[in-house]
Amino acid sequence: MSAYRIAVRYAKSLHDLAIEQNKLERVMEDVKSFRELIQDRDFALFVKSPVIPHQRKAELADKILKGKYDPLTMAFLRILFQKGREKYLAEIASEFIALYKKFKGISTVKLTTAAPLSEQVIKQLEAKLKSGGITSEQIEFHTKVDPDMIGGFILEVDDLVYDASLAHKLDALRREFAYNPYVSQILSR
Repeated sequence: MSAYRIAVRYAKSLHDLAIEQNKLERVMEDVKSFRELIQDRDFALFVKSPVIPHQRKAELADKILKGKYDPLTMAFLRILFQKGREKYLAEIASEFIALYKKFKGISTVKLTTAAPLSEQVIKQLEAKLKSGGITSEQIEFHTKVDPDMIGGFILEVDDLVYDASLAHKLDALRREFAYNPYVSQILSR
């Protein structure tokens, strides 16, 4: 079974349980926390190590995290360790966060530009996205400046990408000029 399918199944289970027990916000904090924890190289190596038995990993994780996480989250982590699915923790966390955002109606917007934009322009863009029905009413907005873009912008809304960067347009022109059917017809005569 693919890592994606495993992550979706476990994330959906945790999400449904958290809603059922009215602990969604608390579990979301825990998931964000262990997503950051899994970014730590030592912890990631510990979790993915095939040498350390699953039971030992569960015991150590319980000692490290007990009291910091909700009992529901701790029970979920114990199940992951028992089933040998701990190596998918990062993917499960990402899928849980995506489910949470979908449930709460939060759209994630990433805007990459060649130069910084004013707050007024960002607010106008937010209003345009909301009024156009492209995003939900709640927007999680992230901006990034990438001088290598030369000009233009890249707008990512959830899973959709609109690339209006000058670098992208130049690359498209370069590909178009590389494929020139007229040259091959002239040379074949």
